[in-house]
Amino acid sequence: MECAATGEWRGWREATEEALYGPSGFYRRPEGPAGHFRTSVHASPLFAGAVARLLCRLDAALGHPGALAFVDVAAGRGELVTGVLAALPADVASRARGYAVERADRPAGLDRRIEWLAEPPQGITGLLFANEWLDNVPVDVAEVGPDGVPRLVLVRGDGAERLGEAVTGADARWLRNWWWPPSGARLARTPAPGARPAHEPPPGALHPQGARTSAEVPIAPAEGARAEIGLPRDLAWASAVSALDRGLAVAVDYAHFAGGRPPFGTLTGFREGRETAPVPDGSCDITAHVALDACALPGGRVVTQRAALRALGVSGTRPPLALASTDPAGYVRALAGAGAAAELTAPGGLGDFGWLLQPVGLPDLPDVPDAAPDAENAVLRDALLVDVPDHEEQ
Repeated sequence: MECAATGEWRGWREATEEALYGPSGFYRRPEGPAGHFRTSVHASPLFAGAVARLLCRLDAALGHPGALAFVDVAAGRGELVTGVLAALPADVASRARGYAVERADRPAGLDRRIEWLAEPPQGITGLLFANEWLDNVPVDVAEVGPDGVPRLVLVRGDGAERLGEAVTGADARWLRNWWWPPSGARLARTPAPGARPAHEPPPGALHPQGARTSAEVPIAPAEGARAEIGLPRDLAWASAVSALDRGLAVAVDYAHFAGGRPPFGTLTGFREGRETAPVPDGSCDITAHVALDACALPGGRVVTQRAALRALGVSGTRPPLALASTDPAGYVRALAGAGAAAELTAPGGLGDFGWLLQPVGLPDLPDVPDAAPDAENAVLRDALLVDVPDHEEQ
């Protein structure tokens, strides 16, 4: 690629954009993402089935609209949208419209009912689902230099790095608000999984467009500390959510939260199923975990994948041994399903992914989880998973 050939120094965001999505980029290769890493979509059809159940619950909450959209953002080769449409009951499937949003070309043989787009369709009613998309929205990397100032990390096509100019402007404000905040600041709009959600952003919280007036240079730790500047992801998520007139947007990704950011960042690469050094030459995936609390818009809430999938009927519980004697084939099928479910919900693995749930155009839910809700709010609470206890089953 040009970057590797010329030895040009540039920020990680620009280099990653070309390496992943340029004419010879990683995501335009014929094998697709499934040829290099295993997501929840590829792990088991149970995942698509759970998302289909979420779509059905949302359909009920929306009053069974005449056209119900399912938008698969970062669709890969269309595996999730294909599985979701296939798993829908007939009455919902007859009204469902499938959209795959992906920069790569439409794969041969994809169901003709699925519309293939470069951007989400606008003005829709339904479910927008982004599985492992935001971690591939390119971001710049900052590192604290010997002078104590956060500076852009520049990279060549061969992966070599050096420090560039100081981080300023909106990027510096993002770092100050979300990665290196002043001591004691309360900045997160959305809590980490397990915490009670706040209905309004706390004072001084940064909205995705950036609106806080403060010193341009963030308070940062010692020399060598690194951060991924997540502002492009905040903006990308806000843009995706704006496609909905009514419904629910869900972002599923590796995540970290204010107060627990990794001190040296998470930028890495993947090639043929193995983690590798991130080299922006098109030969590998380049990814970094997502500050989902920064991406969240007012009303959003984050739960773990483990909690979300269990609420949607995916459990890793083994079938009773007695089934083996009465229905051996059924026992084997149930055992295989339990194993796949266990992988999707495993602590330390896929189960620790964050699900950012962002309702749009739906009634506010009362913050009274112990009270008996009316029927409508019960459906809405179920649909949006807002009252799911986020703890591990023993």
